[in-house]
Amino acid sequence: GRAWLSHSEPRARDGRSGEEEEEEEEGRYQLYPGHIPTSPLQKALLAAGSAFMALYDPYRHDMVAVLGETTGCLALPNLRDKMKHHPEGYRILQERPCIRLSTLDMARLRGLPDGSLGREYVRFLENNKVSPDTRMPPKFVDDEELAYVIQRYREVHDLMHTLLGMPTNMLGEVVVKWFEAIQTGLPMCVLGAAFGPVRLSARKLQVLATELVPWAIRSGRNASCILNVYYEQRWEQPVESLREEIGIFPPP
Repeated sequence: GRAWLSHSEPRARDGRSGEEEEEEEEGRYQLYPGHIPTSPLQKALLAAGSAFMALYDPYRHDMVAVLGETTGCLALPNLRDKMKHHPEGYRILQERPCIRLSTLDMARLRGLPDGSLGREYVRFLENNKVSPDTRMPPKFVDDEELAYVIQRYREVHDLMHTLLGMPTNMLGEVVVKWFEAIQTGLPMCVLGAAFGPVRLSARKLQVLATELVPWAIRSGRNASCILNVYYEQRWEQPVESLREEIGIFPPP
C-alpha cells in the first residue's frame, strides 16, 4: 500500500493536486484571454515564418497579425506613450473601447449624412465587403496594455482606409501601409510598404511612386497620432473636418 501511494499523484501542502497547481501556474503567465507566452527565440521564429508567408500571400491577415505582434517590441511602447501623453488617447487607454459589429449601431451610422465619418465608414465596409470582426485578437504581446494598443491599431485600420479614401485592393493597401509605417513605426507596416508594390503593374507603380506614396508620406509626417482619436465619438463629424484636424492632406 505504501508503494502504491508513493507513486500516486502528489498532493500540495494545501491539499491541491499537482495538476491544479500547474493550471494555476499557467494562468499566472497568461496576461489576458488568448495570450500565448513566448520566449525571444520563439518570437524570432514566429516573426521569420510569418514574414515569409505574409510576403508570399499579402492577404494572409493571420500571418500579418503575427508579424506585427512579434516585431513590435519597440514601436508599441512608443505608441502607448503617445497615447498616455494625449488627453483623448489617455481616455482611450483607460476606457478600452472596442470596434466590433456588436458595439456599432449600424442602422444609426447608415442614417448619418453623406460625408460624415460614420456614414463613410459603413459605406467602406459594405462596398469592400469587410467586417471589423475579422480583426484577430492579439496573442503574442507579453504586456496586457500593449496588447490593447495593437488591437486598437487593427480596429482603426479600416478607418484609415476611410480617411485616406483608399480601397482594399493591393494598391490601396500599399498606400495605407506607407501612411501607417510613418505613423506607427511598426516593422510590419514598413515591410508591407516596401514589398507590397512588387505585385503591382507598371502603370500602378508609376501612379504609386509619383503621386500616392509622396502624399502618404507627407500626410503621415504631418498628422497627429492616429490612435489619439476617439473615433466612436466622432461618427457625426465630416470626414474632411477630421482629416484637417488630424493633419491628413486631401487625397490626390
